[in-house]
Amino acid sequence: MVPAGNLEESTWRLVFMFKTFSATDVGRKRQVNQDFVFSSENPVGNLPNLFIVADGMGGHAAGDFASSFTTHYVVDEVKASKLDSPIRILRDAIEKANLALIEEAGKKPEYEGMGTTIVAATIEDGYIYVANVGDSRLYLINDDIVQITRDHSLVEEMVMAGRIDKEEARVHPDKNIITRAIGASDDLKIDFFDMNLREGDKILMCTDGLSNMVEDRDIRMIVERENDVAGMACALIKAANENGGKDNIGVIVIEPFAEAGA
Repeated sequence: MVPAGNLEESTWRLVFMFKTFSATDVGRKRQVNQDFVFSSENPVGNLPNLFIVADGMGGHAAGDFASSFTTHYVVDEVKASKLDSPIRILRDAIEKANLALIEEAGKKPEYEGMGTTIVAATIEDGYIYVANVGDSRLYLINDDIVQITRDHSLVEEMVMAGRIDKEEARVHPDKNIITRAIGASDDLKIDFFDMNLREGDKILMCTDGLSNMVEDRDIRMIVERENDVAGMACALIKAANENGGKDNIGVIVIEPFAEAGA
């Protein structure tokens, strides 16, 4: 597990064909880090591996608690699950974490209204299975960069309706308003995606502290420029901070077909 914090708290692991690097950074404007990441290339319950990025919302204590609590809860539920389908395991764990966070929010006044985004993924037999709520993202990077997840945000709805374009969305004053979050409602809607991976693919999971600060084309350039996953993640965080670092930054970079021992 990667604890919330700065680059010095990052980790690098190589297991079988995986190379991953995960990190969070407080950024240049915030005093508290509300981003939380979890990365395991080893089995977690019936999943062969598990990767999670969460971005907490609420007061300082509430947002920090929401992302950490939700991530830990999902991991624990995955460990205990008797289900065998990756999508069913992720769905069940996230739904239970959502209800648990709502219950926690009622215990302390300072936790009222707290919530968190989540993007979770597992890779099995050459396929990646993804679940997301909110505007944290999963990208697939190879010859191009493709955002696999769909933002649950007000500006994304405006883009889908044709009211603004992608460039306008990046600078829109309401770009931080999300329309779905863990802890917001007991009637949770989760998006799921799955796709076949191929050699050369790299996976980036991140909070909006990266995606709002670094454009997609620049993300791909940085990933392609660096020689290893550690360099990719550190360079992405550096770029976000150099562009203003207005929010916490959470990233996981995964190279699923890396050669063992490289």
